[in-house]
Amino acid sequence: MPTPILEIAILKRLSVLVFILCILISLVNQNAETKKGSRSFKWLSKNSSSRAILLSTDEFHEPAEDTSSPLRPPSLEYDFYRDSCPEAERIIHEVVRGLHRASPTVAPALLRLVFHDCFIEGCDASILLDAAEGIEPEKESPPNQGLRGFDLIDIIKSELEKVCPGVVSCADIVVLAAREGVVQAGGPFYPLFTGRKDATQSFRDMATYELPSPRADLSETLALFYSRGFDEREAVSLLGAHSVGVIHCRFFKYRIYNFSGTSRPDPSLETGLLSEMRSICDNNTVAASPPHTSQPSSFTPFFYGSPVSPASPSPSISASSSEELRMNGLLSPLAGAPQPRKDSNFILQSYTEASPVSYSDSLLASLQEPSMQMAYEGPGVDFGTVYYRSLLQGRGILFADQQLMAGEETGVWVRAYASDAALFRRDFALSMMKLSNLQVLTGSMGQVRLNCSKVD
Repeated sequence: MPTPILEIAILKRLSVLVFILCILISLVNQNAETKKGSRSFKWLSKNSSSRAILLSTDEFHEPAEDTSSPLRPPSLEYDFYRDSCPEAERIIHEVVRGLHRASPTVAPALLRLVFHDCFIEGCDASILLDAAEGIEPEKESPPNQGLRGFDLIDIIKSELEKVCPGVVSCADIVVLAAREGVVQAGGPFYPLFTGRKDATQSFRDMATYELPSPRADLSETLALFYSRGFDEREAVSLLGAHSVGVIHCRFFKYRIYNFSGTSRPDPSLETGLLSEMRSICDNNTVAASPPHTSQPSSFTPFFYGSPVSPASPSPSISASSSEELRMNGLLSPLAGAPQPRKDSNFILQSYTEASPVSYSDSLLASLQEPSMQMAYEGPGVDFGTVYYRSLLQGRGILFADQQLMAGEETGVWVRAYASDAALFRRDFALSMMKLSNLQVLTGSMGQVRLNCSKVD
């Protein structure tokens, strides 16, 4: 019959059309996947109007392409120590958590340390080197003379050396410990690539001139960030780290007594904050700082927050915290590695006693100075957002901080972060990842130091 034959012919033609359509769909999908590439993190673009928070490490996968991204420099890997020291990141996490429980001053110390290391010639642990033949250490430059946390890195290093001797670099310890410090302070977790090597030299002169000053105006601060590949949004998000720690009077006293050499306060200071600052920083206690100048003597640390609380000038570890650290093995000595002290105050020894390096007098002096909490509403406040809200109210303690409201673009991000904690946490995580990847040394470009303060 002709009708069934016709129906069979039509069905055959439809089958061919469906087959061709399936091929076309497959090609389109393959092309889309090629353009999209393998993504390392499951978050939305920074330019997206939607807002997302960084997902957990369980959802993080090593990217197969685009290794030139600032979020993953060439030669670094996710879980670099998976074979050589699989417990490395867990050990760092546990040690920092134990140290932070003993004293919450640990987080700002580690955060300042990573910035001062990475901002000068990259994340290479050059900030940790002591003076030696041919080495002029960064830690002795004027901006770094109040820097602390070196003993904390030594403690972490000694624990790693017990398990994996000569494997984990000091440069990786600095960035991983800072990440854990951020988390312990209430900030966001962010994944990090590892495999950095340690520098064999230090850069004191560069540290003197190229760490941003708290007296700098907005253009000066941004210029230093631009030169390292950070835009306005990233610079503003990184400054959210000023939510933790304290700031000593010498870094802002000129604003309340002798702004720009006028013998008067900074007219932009909110009157309530001015009264509060003057009640803490008496004009006769510490000589007022000179007006802003580009000379090295006026340079002061960028992540200026000190790890010492003004309410606790001589920090100590509670008996319960000390016992917990002993149970976790954090007080035991290790032959051939930096030796932690065995008494209950060993972790904060660098905060309360003279250091053997030449900047010890400066360290001790800074502990005795009056200071203000960078988290203006006190400890326990939301990480980051309180800092931006204070700037909106004209209550920035440091001139360089308040200057963020002087620029149109930077002001936009101050307002955004003040009102959206999730957006800030996401951007801060991205910016810290980028900071942690600056000019890293890998392979034969560096070494793995056995003692973080000395070149092998």
